[in-house]
Amino acid sequence: MTTLQKIKKTSLLWRFSFLAIISFTVYWSMFAAERYVSTAHVVLQSPEIAAPELNFSAMLSGGGANNKSDLLLLRDFLLSVDMLKLLDQKLDLRNHFSDSKIDWFSRMYSMDEPIEFFHQYYLKRIDIYLDDYSGVLVINASAFDAETAQAITQTLLEEGELKMNKMGQRLATEQVNFIEKQVTDLSLRLEQARKAVLDYQDKEGLISPSATVESVSIVIAQLKSELASLSAQKSTLGSFQSPQSPKMLQLKSQINAIQNQINLENSKLTATQGTALNKITADYETLRLKAQFAEEMYSNGLATLEATRVEAARKLKQVSVLQTPTLPEYSIEPNRLHNIMVYTLFIIIFALIINLMLLIVRDHND
Repeated sequence: MTTLQKIKKTSLLWRFSFLAIISFTVYWSMFAAERYVSTAHVVLQSPEIAAPELNFSAMLSGGGANNKSDLLLLRDFLLSVDMLKLLDQKLDLRNHFSDSKIDWFSRMYSMDEPIEFFHQYYLKRIDIYLDDYSGVLVINASAFDAETAQAITQTLLEEGELKMNKMGQRLATEQVNFIEKQVTDLSLRLEQARKAVLDYQDKEGLISPSATVESVSIVIAQLKSELASLSAQKSTLGSFQSPQSPKMLQLKSQINAIQNQINLENSKLTATQGTALNKITADYETLRLKAQFAEEMYSNGLATLEATRVEAARKLKQVSVLQTPTLPEYSIEPNRLHNIMVYTLFIIIFALIINLMLLIVRDHND
């Protein structure tokens, strides 16, 4: 291959490269559609009050780590297909992004694009990121007119707050419903336990078997004390009186009567046949303890229910807007000068690589 042929081929490569640079420059300078960007800054807040913490990790994170997971969930929803469908339903994004007035490279190719391609195009027009230090979610939405860009950003904020509240309310409702069911069951158990106590009292004819046992025990103690006194008198009289004396016979009669009464009172407390007070008292105490336990469980259930309701209200999230959706006055996209420089540099590097490869091949053939 002659030197002239080599120069011609090299010249053809650089001519093609120069033509490509001119084409891209003309496109980005004159035909690329202007895009307006609306920006909003938001944080998630709730009535929940956490104890202040002072630690090194909290200082590094800027104090915004508490809501980081919630903000990431919000970001995922805002970039989801469901959010895109809501935006399309409210703002007719398909028609806006596929408008024939927009240049072919910037617009969506068809209004009837499948949802997968529509979603890919949507992700190119929406930029949402989380500032880890400040805990602020930054939302940038671009469109081909300022009003639509602002409307997209505003709708993202409204639907995002609604979604986060629905998630919190659903979880809170499930928790409250579960506790309410438990409290209802505990209420029924308490009623049944109280009814069992009342029925047993009616059956045995005793309001408080424990009090009755105590009263009988007091009577027995008094009788035994009186019996001991009479026995002492009998021993004293027996030392100087005949056993058949009227006084001795009277004491014997009183002692026998008291002893019989003691035996009768003891039989009320314990008996081999029939129902004794000790067994009645044991059964009654069992029923009373069950009723007391059921009452304590019911009280704890009510306290837990109220605490759960308060906690559910504290978990509701509110999207607090630090920067309201802006109405852009100037199209900052595309960055024409930047794009021209990037494409020019890329074409030059590509041409140099191709030229180097051609030189290597030619040297090898020669």
